[in-house]
Amino acid sequence: MTDQPMVRFDNVSKRYGPLTVLDGLNLDIMRGEKVSVIGPSGSGKTTVLRMLMTLEKINDGVIWVEGEPLTHMERNGKLVPADLAHVRRVRGKIGMVFQSFNLFPHMTAMQNCIEAPVTVLGMKRAEAEARAAELLGMVGLSQKKDHYPSQLSGGQQQRVAIARALAMRPKIMLFDEVTSALDPELVGEVLQVIRQIGREHDLTMLMVTHQMGFAREFSDRVCFFYQGKICEQGPPAELFGAPKNERTRQFLNAVLEAG
Repeated sequence: MTDQPMVRFDNVSKRYGPLTVLDGLNLDIMRGEKVSVIGPSGSGKTTVLRMLMTLEKINDGVIWVEGEPLTHMERNGKLVPADLAHVRRVRGKIGMVFQSFNLFPHMTAMQNCIEAPVTVLGMKRAEAEARAAELLGMVGLSQKKDHYPSQLSGGQQQRVAIARALAMRPKIMLFDEVTSALDPELVGEVLQVIRQIGREHDLTMLMVTHQMGFAREFSDRVCFFYQGKICEQGPPAELFGAPKNERTRQFLNAVLEAG
């Protein structure tokens, strides 16, 4: 175990015109750590994940992945904005599962899982198929490998999306409200898969979620975001059991009452 963070946000800000979505964010996530991000809508939670996937450009600061800048690269001893090749290489360490499943509708579950390993990683097709079969088995979908997304339930599609992300052998997995588009009875099957991944794979995991019970049970640390900043963070038992910040208390009371 190294002391170097797997992910580091170093004074990162994100603005849309006059609106500041993230304001000087400093956050270290250690190798193998499971961190949940909670907070009200518009507090910047999903933006954190989208910046790590380089789907959003940052305005200030530097994001580091495994001790290497993601958003920048070193040139003549200085950090300059990264070129596309650098971004692609570093971003290859990261997998993301979105709210909407984003599966290719014209491809089967198996084809969805082998497409990127073959075309992006240059994996041999037989190896990619063996890996995909193993991962679809892990998420409980061996019998559905030849089904198209339209033939699968929302929970099954999300489990295929998780298998597809793992097929790229990431070191870091991001989950963005992965149960929010699902019917309530399907939420459990997806959370169960995430629990299993946490147990069986040596992954660093960052999850934005509204599932407070799951965040409490699964996470090593919970970060409460409010108005583009981390308002409070700590072990789940501490943050949920005895929040120090008044805004955290208000949010948790509102969410837990609603639930």
